[in-house]
Amino acid sequence: MTEETKNKLALNNLSNPGTAQNRKRVGRGIGSGTGKTAGRGHKGQKSRSGGNVRPGFEGGQMPLQQRVPKFGFSSRTNNLLKDVNVKLLEGMTEVSLVTLKANKVISKKIEKVKIFGNTELSSKVNVVGIKVTKGAKVSIEKAGGTVADIVEPVVRPKFVKKPKAAE
Repeated sequence: MTEETKNKLALNNLSNPGTAQNRKRVGRGIGSGTGKTAGRGHKGQKSRSGGNVRPGFEGGQMPLQQRVPKFGFSSRTNNLLKDVNVKLLEGMTEVSLVTLKANKVISKKIEKVKIFGNTELSSKVNVVGIKVTKGAKVSIEKAGGTVADIVEPVVRPKFVKKPKAAE
């Protein structure tokens, strides 16, 4: 390699002619076209050096990101509930939260299940401790299975005023 080709291949000489753009040098005299105010206009905050506002600021008006309605909330308590179709119970004899997790119909973190759908079943299915819709109950009982009723726990308010003692 000659000395001339070494100089051309030096890192400080590398350039990509397709993407390189000449930066417009503003504020270089009246005749330049972008002299004097350098395209910033006269006076005001944006004409000063370092004078600008943060992205999204609208001069005291309510910004767009605050005006637009928000969406996309998902409750963390609802992530523990799962709906299961009756046709997924085909071939199972007893259906409970434990057996559904064992057969990988639902994930391990699920705490509540509701069975829905009115597909005809060919095998007997006994449902224990799970909520069932009317249509699903009919299709399970048609196949000769049973649905055990769930007794909901009584939820009482934390603070109950005691009745005043009779005087």
